[in-house]
Amino acid sequence: MADPTPWIALLLKAAEAAATVAFALSGLLAGARQRLDAVGLCFVTGLAAFGGGTLRDVLLDRRPFFWVEHAHWLWALLALCVGAMLFMRRRHFAITERAMQWPDALGLGLFSASGTQMALALGLPAIVAVLMGVVTAVFGGVLRDIVLNEIPTAFRDHRPYAVCAFVGGWVLVGARALGLDEGAALLLGAITATGLRALALATGWRLPAWGDEAGGGPGGGPGHGPGAGPR
Repeated sequence: MADPTPWIALLLKAAEAAATVAFALSGLLAGARQRLDAVGLCFVTGLAAFGGGTLRDVLLDRRPFFWVEHAHWLWALLALCVGAMLFMRRRHFAITERAMQWPDALGLGLFSASGTQMALALGLPAIVAVLMGVVTAVFGGVLRDIVLNEIPTAFRDHRPYAVCAFVGGWVLVGARALGLDEGAALLLGAITATGLRALALATGWRLPAWGDEAGGGPGGGPGHGPGAGPR
């Protein structure tokens, strides 16, 4: 498939950079909330920022990895961590789970769109491209939560997360099929995924949980299984 035009390539890089910063902030806030030391904070921030894009590059056999190609992002991440630690220590900034969710929602939309666009540029089928977008958007947050010894947010809060990335990817594919400019399709897909996640956060919209009706999952009676307990 033909290489993207220079301005489309620039837009992709801008989306990737903005998504990286957004997920870095979510990792930074999550690490600070767990009171990690400086090394732990930088590590979790890096996992959140680069984890999804790295897995995408592995699956698409892209070399060098995007953070190797743009090594200055590593310096920016270190500067962000150091600056944030100094700021939060002096201001006694209170970290809440809700504060982590908004940069995470922004990164979700941007990474889902950029991952889908990159896969389409390689000539992959639409369903594969959309799933690559979902992997790019979700995997960094999954790694962040696993390292922090938490069930990943994408799997436990029952508000649409990966579903938002999936829908955003299909909006991008549909926009391109209708003849929209690649840049406009990228922005439309990102806005859709982020907007849906923001709507879910603002309204408390939740997906059905396993065992909601029966009061329990395969493990037996009430209180057992993934759907049990208060929401």
